[in-house]
Amino acid sequence: MPETKRLFFAIALPAPLQQEIIDWRATHFPETTGRPVAAANLHLTLAFLGDVTSEKQQVLMQLARRIRQGAFALTLDDAGLWVRSQVIWLGTRSPARGLLSLADMLRAQAARNGCYQSPQPFHPHITLWRNAARDARLPAPGFRWSFTVSSFALYESQFARGRTRYTPLAEFPLEQPES
Repeated sequence: MPETKRLFFAIALPAPLQQEIIDWRATHFPETTGRPVAAANLHLTLAFLGDVTSEKQQVLMQLARRIRQGAFALTLDDAGLWVRSQVIWLGTRSPARGLLSLADMLRAQAARNGCYQSPQPFHPHITLWRNAARDARLPAPGFRWSFTVSSFALYESQFARGRTRYTPLAEFPLEQPES
C-alpha cells in the first residue's frame, strides 16, 4: 500500500495576528474552557483532503497552481461553539466572495480527484479550542481583526508525542490587484 500524508489546503494567519488572537483568547476565556489550539496551528481550512498519496498530492498541487484568484480581505468578527464537536471557533459574519470562491474551487478539485468532501456547507472558521465545555461562554461581540489574504498553502497534519503539528508543504500566491 502506498504511503500517504494527511493533507489540507488552508489560509495561514500572519504571526502578529496569531499572537493577538492568543492574547485575546487568554483574556476572554478561562483555562477550563477546553484544550487550546497552539498559536502555530491557527489557520482557516479551505479544503480537507484526507490521506493522500504523493502522486495525488502532486496532481492537487498542480491544480492549485492554476487557480487564478485575486487577493481579498478577511475579517474575523464572529465566534461560536459547536457543541457536538466540542469546538470553539473564530470566524467571519460576512465571508468575502474571494474566500468562498477559493474554497469552492479547491473543494471541487479535491472531490474530482477522489478526496472526500463533507456535504456540509463551507463554514470558514479558525478553531480556538477543542474539547470545549458545553457551557463555555463566548466573548461579547465587538472583537474584530482584518488582514489581506495574499496566498494559501497545502499543509500536512502530523500527530506525534501527543501533539498535532501542521506543516506547510507548498504556498500558492493569489493575484495582487494592479495599483
